[in-house]
Amino acid sequence: MDAKGVALFNLIPVGLRVVAIQGVKANFYIGMNGEGLLYGSEMFTPECKFKESVFENYYVIYSSTMYRQQESGRAWFLGLTKDGQAMKGNRVKKTKPSSHFLPRPIEVCMYREPSLHEIEEKQRSRKSSGTPTMNGGKAVKQDST
Repeated sequence: MDAKGVALFNLIPVGLRVVAIQGVKANFYIGMNGEGLLYGSEMFTPECKFKESVFENYYVIYSSTMYRQQESGRAWFLGLTKDGQAMKGNRVKKTKPSSHFLPRPIEVCMYREPSLHEIEEKQRSRKSSGTPTMNGGKAVKQDST
């Protein structure tokens, strides 16, 4: 936690409305095991995937994608006590404030996907550069046009 008592986390999209939550300082992922306990993991595993749901009031809740109540099918949620201690996922209800989080973007990282147009341009420039291309493991002489 920083000086203000706020822990910073990266929310990493890993699917449609599914995120991985990674601590900024420790670089550990948050995971939830089969007993509903939260833990830190150096490696990203299926237990580190959480479904992200947004309420009308802009609060966000996170539920385990792997585990839920067996009888009712109710999801297990991330939750914190008033003291900031992690709660067992099977004890947290989505309507309680202990499970409501308010994401605050500190820094947004954007990556541009390469377009097919850019890839074709790179291939064309490579052909005109005089660099031989491989054809079945053999160098092919290119026309200098």
